Amino acid sequence: MTIPEASRLVIQAGALADGGEIFVLDMGEPMKILDLARNLIRLSGYKEEEIGIEYSGIRPGEKMYEELLNTNEIQEQNIYPKIHVGKANCIPNDLLINFLTDLESLHSEEIKQYVISVANGVFHKEEILMSKRSTQSR
Repeated sequence: MTIPEASRLVIQAGALADGGEIFVLDMGEPMKILDLARNLIRLSGYKEEEIGIEYSGIRPGEKMYEELLNTNEIQEQNIYPKIHVGKANCIPNDLLINFLTDLESLHSEEIKQYVISVANGVFHKEEILMSKRSTQSR
């Protein structure tokens, strides 16, 4: 995707915004870095043997594939060519208030476990405390 193409898509996405959307721009088919390197070598007038390609592997934090939306986000239909919209599933206010109220009665290690459990989809303090007690009794 060229810079002008990307700029036009960003401006168009801004014009289509209602608020709260996550815009995912379709940048076309993914390209392997190896293919890109080979093309650059060839287009520069060299042979691959003349310029070595060094394989460094994946570094910490790097990914093999980009996930544009996670499983908690709903991908809606394509609203404009090359622009997709997703909306994050928000935590309902009553669950958030219950979560914060529960935190007030917990100790630091319990808070840590509770936050991890909530992130994994468990919203009841009793389940977390029972889980903690069963692991402590082992």
